[in-house]
Amino acid sequence: MINSPKALRLHIALLGRVNAGKSSFLNLVTDQQTSITSAIAGTTTDVVEKAQELPPIGPVLWLDTAGFGDSTELSAQRMKKTLKVLERADIVLLVCEGDKIGNIEKQIIDLSKQKDIPLLKIYNKSDCYEIASDDGIKVNSLNKHSKDNVLNLLKNKILDICPKDFIEHQTMLCDLLAPQSTVIMIVPLDYEAPKGRLILPQVQAIRECLDYGHNIMVVKEDNYLNALSNLKTPPALVICDSQVVDIMVKQTPPDIPCTTFSILMARLKGDLATFVRGAQKISNLQENDRILIAESCTHHAVADDIGRVKIPFLLRQKTGKNLRIDFVSGCDFPDNLGEYQLVIQCGGCTFNRRAILSRINQCLEAGTDITNYGVCISELKGVLSRVLEPFKKTESL
Repeated sequence: MINSPKALRLHIALLGRVNAGKSSFLNLVTDQQTSITSAIAGTTTDVVEKAQELPPIGPVLWLDTAGFGDSTELSAQRMKKTLKVLERADIVLLVCEGDKIGNIEKQIIDLSKQKDIPLLKIYNKSDCYEIASDDGIKVNSLNKHSKDNVLNLLKNKILDICPKDFIEHQTMLCDLLAPQSTVIMIVPLDYEAPKGRLILPQVQAIRECLDYGHNIMVVKEDNYLNALSNLKTPPALVICDSQVVDIMVKQTPPDIPCTTFSILMARLKGDLATFVRGAQKISNLQENDRILIAESCTHHAVADDIGRVKIPFLLRQKTGKNLRIDFVSGCDFPDNLGEYQLVIQCGGCTFNRRAILSRINQCLEAGTDITNYGVCISELKGVLSRVLEPFKKTESL
């Protein structure tokens, strides 16, 4: 699990005032010099990420942040990045200097409540202060011999407040299948596919089917019909890459359920019903409407890139309109969402679910519709209702 993708890890953000000891605490629990520490205020200037296996919780991702109350020249930029961490944090650890709860700590507590993020207080520098509070963990982060005791206390507290949807395993597709079902997965190997491996949603789907005891056939699009004909009984589900969804639908008998990897990711990471409503607004787009295409990863765009080339082409082809299309990648997400008529989010395989839900909420608050790549492409190719059939009983579509 130490190699688990970041998106599958529990994201734990360390927040607090400058010099409260956030980085020292992270170094203690990871038993490494993960973050640079010093007595100089504002030493941590950017978000530091550290992956760790934390049994029995599982894989986690620590997010060490710049401190609140920084008075340096770049404080505003640092604070903007710190606050952005709340869009993907599953848990906040408020690192306090002793049990000091001032305006800064109250601000962090209020922000966590607003975003419905569980918060745990870490009373640091317990060797320097008499700490009367007992609603958190008392720590001396510089005492390396206390690591095991602190970790045991921390893990118990995290399990108490951990979001339910992290503890209770969510399936990508296997709740749609009867035991020992057969699934066909159509995986094109064009020049966008990573050399020597499959993309993460495909790997996740294969692994989940293996975990649940299902049978899998993985084929290229030009061998799909041959695979169908070789089966004695029809597959319980067919899944394809969104780029060949029209081919899959055309070649799949009406009584066989089919969908796409990206739609499965929309259901796993976000809110499928909201994405469907967003895609249905495409037909109402007007001349010069603004569209935002948001990619979670920061890959180098190829000549026929799905987000930067194929989707814009299909949008303009479908609507016949001159649309103004902007692009963002990674953790960047603009503040002016109300200026867009539609946001198209990628599958989000590198994001955790909270990050995708945060983006959905930001769009809804701005009055802007949002969809995702797979739902959008299926709508643009006129097959959306067909690939949503597997979810009629499980989703409010």
